[in-house]
Amino acid sequence: MSADTFPQYIRIAYFLASRIAEGDFPIGKRLSGRTKLSSEYQVSPETMRRALQILADMKVVEIKEQSGVYVLSTDNARRCARNLEEQLDRREKAAELRNLLEQHDETSRRILEVCTDILESETFSTVAEQSLPNYQVRISSDSDKIGRNLASLQFWQATGATIVAIRRGYNTMISPGPYAELYGGDYVIFVGPPEVVEKVEIFLNSEDCKEFIRK
Repeated sequence: MSADTFPQYIRIAYFLASRIAEGDFPIGKRLSGRTKLSSEYQVSPETMRRALQILADMKVVEIKEQSGVYVLSTDNARRCARNLEEQLDRREKAAELRNLLEQHDETSRRILEVCTDILESETFSTVAEQSLPNYQVRISSDSDKIGRNLASLQFWQATGATIVAIRRGYNTMISPGPYAELYGGDYVIFVGPPEVVEKVEIFLNSEDCKEFIRK
């Protein structure tokens, strides 16, 4: 058991009761006075007084003023040690429960933060997409533009349209930079007058592939 989480006087009482129960101090043995015991176990006189009072209440020892502390019963010491051990176990379990609850609260807080971030990100993407013009073209798997970045395409000069986003699977890159590359299956979202849609399709794919989508 981890004794660090328990009151010191209970730990001292448990330790003394255990030693008496194991026969380290026989019946009638004088354990010294409170002051000497406090020094021996490196605790305050008040801590030792409370520890000895527990043993005295359980008839493990007898405290004689001006004389010292004497062992009364090893049987009572065993019962006292078992009783204190049960208390210590309960305290340990209560401390562990508090720790688990704190961890649960922290985990719940982080889950809420992550969920909020995801929802805000999804909302931003949805609003951004809805504010864009209504044209998008899918990059075919055999397009010669696959692997090229936007800067090398001279897209506006060739089509008269401007790329404002690239959708790849579930992700949408808003305002992609000049080094963003195109891959097969990407949807290129662009602005421009309706007549440029077919030009974009031909430019990105081939003249025979007229696949374009109006939202």
